[in-house]
Amino acid sequence: MPARSIRVLVVEDFEPFRRVVESILQKQPELQIICEVWDGLEAVQKAKELQPDLILLDIGLPNLNGIEAASRIRQVAPGAAIIFVTQNRDTDLVRDALSAGVRGYVLKTDAKRELLTAVAGVLGGDDFVSSGIAGALGENEGT
Repeated sequence: MPARSIRVLVVEDFEPFRRVVESILQKQPELQIICEVWDGLEAVQKAKELQPDLILLDIGLPNLNGIEAASRIRQVAPGAAIIFVTQNRDTDLVRDALSAGVRGYVLKTDAKRELLTAVAGVLGGDDFVSSGIAGALGENEGT
């Protein structure tokens, strides 16, 4: 990962899991959490206002789901890399997310083991899909 500070917006409605994400990111000092929000509408607003480098985004969010939030964020903060961090294992959803410009897809069950790898890959220009679902996507997709 680059030595400069990477500004991160964390969007997660479940407080205990936000703390997990925070503890994982603290292992890389260059990853600076600039804001944490709990719903999709606020995610779009904060992305527009703060222009983060990276957005970790849940799919199941109140007020505006993560899929729609990601679509709106792509318009208001086109420079931000988006990684979904979710429990949703639907392979069609993963394909749709990657086709729509989301760069990573990490299962919450794999986050402790894979989130920093996903962040490094995505910030390096690669797409990332959790090992827990990559096999279901086919040989040419995933990590």
